[in-house]
Amino acid sequence: MKDKKFDSSYIKMAYVWAENSYCHRRKVGALIVKDRMIISDGYNGTPVGFENICEDENGDTKAYVLHAEANAITKVAKSHNSSQGATLYITDSPCIECAKLIIQAGISRVVYSRKYRITDGLDLLERAGIELDELSN
Repeated sequence: MKDKKFDSSYIKMAYVWAENSYCHRRKVGALIVKDRMIISDGYNGTPVGFENICEDENGDTKAYVLHAEANAITKVAKSHNSSQGATLYITDSPCIECAKLIIQAGISRVVYSRKYRITDGLDLLERAGIELDELSN
């Protein structure tokens, strides 16, 4: 029961962090937590040095926009922390590309709030033995 309380708090924090995104179509936030400490965070957006415009003139997401979990994973990779055995809290379920990064980063659990319409990322994580929990905000 206590872990579920923390899960709910971290998901709420991921939603708060998502508000930092400049994307209009969907704002996504992610936190990587290990031993009840936030070791990384991320939100969807453009790479460092690019203009903070995520969509093109047609409203489509630009191909180079980074997903929240990719930003969090690359941020922890630049730090002195390890994501081995950590939990990723994310507002939306991951895509297949981010699922591959999650597996390679050693993250052992993913808690998400909204299931995306394409579930191939979740399918890959399940195949890899990563614990998945859907938790409504």
